[in-house]
Amino acid sequence: MGRAPGDPGGAVEGRPTPDAARVVVLVRDGCHLCDEAVAHVENVCAGLGVSWRTVDVDSDPALRAEHTDHVPVTFVDGVRFALWFLDPDALRAALVRRAPS
Repeated sequence: MGRAPGDPGGAVEGRPTPDAARVVVLVRDGCHLCDEAVAHVENVCAGLGVSWRTVDVDSDPALRAEHTDHVPVTFVDGVRFALWFLDPDALRAALVRRAPS
């Protein structure tokens, strides 16, 4: 699964739903940190064959209220993993460590 810009589904109260992709990045249009995080996620997930998606915080009033300017937020398997800056090596390690059985 790849990037789904502006996709409003997949998050409730800032947390991805259980049926969401393994990696979910909350983003906002025009956010350079979001662009960097998405590029890292895309590279890491493509290399590992892991599903991921983006959710635009401005597409949902509850997400916008909760995260205001605190984006990007990256979740791995429904757990908040990174805020603002994403270390691609740490993401890779987390995905390998938490690989589904």
